[in-house]
Amino acid sequence: MYQPAAFTEDRPDVLHDLIRTHPLGLLVSAGAQGLIADSIPFLMYADEGEFGTLRGHLARANPHGPALRDVDDCLVAFTGPQGYITPSWYAAKAEHGKVVPTWNYAAVHVWGKPRVIDDAAWLRRLVGDLTNSQELRLRAPWAVEDAPEDFIDGMLRAIVGVEIPIRRIEGKFKMSQNRAMPDRVGVVNGLRELGPDSEALAALVAQRGDVPDA
Repeated sequence: MYQPAAFTEDRPDVLHDLIRTHPLGLLVSAGAQGLIADSIPFLMYADEGEFGTLRGHLARANPHGPALRDVDDCLVAFTGPQGYITPSWYAAKAEHGKVVPTWNYAAVHVWGKPRVIDDAAWLRRLVGDLTNSQELRLRAPWAVEDAPEDFIDGMLRAIVGVEIPIRRIEGKFKMSQNRAMPDRVGVVNGLRELGPDSEALAALVAQRGDVPDA
């Protein structure tokens, strides 16, 4: 992806954390059928491989599964907090008016050779891990073991696993770092006025832009 220096993020722990927090990735591959893309949730296993390993699953009926068996590379794109930035929030608007809108966002792109997995025990572990990663935050968490065993076995037969040892990973946190401090302060305050849905983006702008007392 296009990487201006001000927005580049290459620390593995920061990139892995965005994936864990925003696990729905856009899986893209290009093979004999052309470009194929699917949005699926992934788990990040940071301690496996040089840059970590991603694991997820697809419906067995999805043609993307067979296509992945024949490619040497694929891309998974993850998006974190994002939103429109109006120039009305910039102090520079009142000073000279030479401002335009933009879009702030955090993104991580991952590349690797995919492996399609049919093993039932592997799939059971993956489904359990993926379920627990989300359910354990809830007041009454559901577990795979709560469903009848024969039902789960049938559901597992309907999916295939996808494992991607990461060979390259890039991150971009475009958070108004290229603006003067008064403009960054205006962006943080403006986002917070929009309400709770924009708080995560406001917090990242404040953190990345070293906005004082934010």
